[in-house]
Amino acid sequence: MACVARAFDGRTLVTPTCLRACAAIALVAGAIAPVIGGTPSAAAQDIGPRSVADLAEGLLGSVVNVSTTERVVAERSAPIPDGQTQGEGDDDAEVPYRDFFDEFFGEDGPPSRRRSQSMGSGFIISADGFVVTNNHVIRDAEAVVVNFADGTVLDAEVVGRDPKTDIAVLKIESEEPLRPLEFAASEDLRVGDWVMAIGNPFGLGGTVTIGIVSARNRNLQSGPYDNFIQTDAAINQGNSGGPLFDMKGNVVGINTAIISRSGGSVGIGFAVPSEIAVAVITQLREFGETRRGWLGVRLQPVTQDVADNLGLERANGALVAGLTAEGPAEAGGLRTGDVVVRYDGRDIAEMRELPRFVAETPIGKSVAVVVLREGAEVELDVAVGELEENEARAERRAEEAARTEEPAGDIKGGAPATLTVLGMGLAPMSDGLRSRFTIEDDVEGVVVVEVEEGSRAKEKRIVAGDVVLEVGQRAVSTPQAVEQRIASLREEGRNTALLTLSNAAGALRFTALRLE
Repeated sequence: MACVARAFDGRTLVTPTCLRACAAIALVAGAIAPVIGGTPSAAAQDIGPRSVADLAEGLLGSVVNVSTTERVVAERSAPIPDGQTQGEGDDDAEVPYRDFFDEFFGEDGPPSRRRSQSMGSGFIISADGFVVTNNHVIRDAEAVVVNFADGTVLDAEVVGRDPKTDIAVLKIESEEPLRPLEFAASEDLRVGDWVMAIGNPFGLGGTVTIGIVSARNRNLQSGPYDNFIQTDAAINQGNSGGPLFDMKGNVVGINTAIISRSGGSVGIGFAVPSEIAVAVITQLREFGETRRGWLGVRLQPVTQDVADNLGLERANGALVAGLTAEGPAEAGGLRTGDVVVRYDGRDIAEMRELPRFVAETPIGKSVAVVVLREGAEVELDVAVGELEENEARAERRAEEAARTEEPAGDIKGGAPATLTVLGMGLAPMSDGLRSRFTIEDDVEGVVVVEVEEGSRAKEKRIVAGDVVLEVGQRAVSTPQAVEQRIASLREEGRNTALLTLSNAAGALRFTALRLE
């Protein structure tokens, strides 16, 4: 057996075959050591759980296969009879059995939809028949069926689903008693803890795999509340919706996704943590939908450059880049430029945590929000509102507007730049520029009319049509004021300048530029 291989760069690599062989030899040696008088090391004795057979045996009956049926559009494999025979020398001859074709095909031709079946996993959470699975397992399904390990098959009703966390709740009616699973606090998990997955990979029901928690708080950018557990326990297609257990047999996550080029497990799987799932499941059972808290803020991350300019010791918190008019945050006293560092007693380590904390807050609850404002902490009381879909869409549109691309057209037809500062060609606001870049009437400041290629401003995605409102948290109204403020920051020994920018639509953002 070849245990080493030569890499392209000349390095010596141990092959997977050798690693498996070495592991097997080590296990055998540990097993026979007592027989031949040897003693396995303490470390060898403590590697991994000795067996999960008893644990798995008590849980298998509570994990189910979820199969769905839906109709999908299918391509026609044959042409529709056109009502005339062809090639017989009689162009007007009638098609035999025309009445049959009319009845079966109709005016629009033969049926173009067929049934498609898919399978996933799920698990029982209550003795009265509530089942949890992934939303993507039952999405668009016409019929949902739950299959038990003992062969029992029951029809299921969709009680509610939440696309944002990819969780769905089903309801079944069973004459036999059900054994519900219990949730445990996923926040108590540590990287390196053992976990076990049970599910239905590739239709193979009752499959048990084990691994460890590889990482926590993973953001896959699949939704606004991403906070996945990463595990190397084998998770494959069909495991979606199945439980991830701790070694006490409690559910700590719902298996949801994998990263794989082949479609099979490569040891990178992800589960929705119970700390998120339990709240969503509770609402879906009670209301058939989720009811999330809402502040009415548009946020952006606090980068190290932004933190330096705001005088923060470290880059943490969520920077308020905009407020919804008459929303809870504005009513509670938050301002654009505030950095939220604590919410309802929970520290905000990074921006993406705040939307999740707010969403989990009961609607109407008054919470303490601590912000950094002009170098000092300010505590505000904010009454949390309810997130409506139209409000969520409005905030997404504002975020998209804040990332607007450079307007089409040749800017040379507008007013020329009067000064170039940090790679930005600047000009005073004028009716001509306002019309040229369709800048809203309530946006006031210094207009960026061009951006130099290769400049820091270009790298930071500043574009022609943006408006500079503040430099270093001081308002500016002329290109000269921008230049003077930059000079002052240099004299103060600053390495970066924090710009408050608005796009043409009025969406604000904060950008730090190095003073080079």
